Amino acid sequence: MAGKPTVLIIDDDTVLRSLMSSILRQEEYVVCGEASAADAGLKLCEQLKPGIVLLDINLPDHDGLEVLPEMLQMAHRPKVIMVSGEATMERVRAALGAGASGFVVKPLNAAKLIAAMEHALKSRAG
Repeated sequence: MAGKPTVLIIDDDTVLRSLMSSILRQEEYVVCGEASAADAGLKLCEQLKPGIVLLDINLPDHDGLEVLPEMLQMAHRPKVIMVSGEATMERVRAALGAGASGFVVKPLNAAKLIAAMEHALKSRAG
């Protein structure tokens, strides 16, 4: 095993989840699960204990920023990278201020997604 963490993807856009999953697998990350809503994502996060969670801000049942603190308080303490098409400075600051390890802007860019993943991993080691 390459030592890369498992990844959980929580996004209501099926095509985007598939794209993120494909990009991550090409980089030898293990995508352990996917969810299209916050509640389902929280349950999967508890069960699968991923190292990193990619969390959409605009979910059908909850705002990702409301879910972020719950994830960060889980026993296995995953790194959480927020994903959003609404990347205003206010939203980015709110996410990072609440403990997110990174922020990826939609439309998705593979290089930026991988850079955010690598940054989150470095911040874990430090």
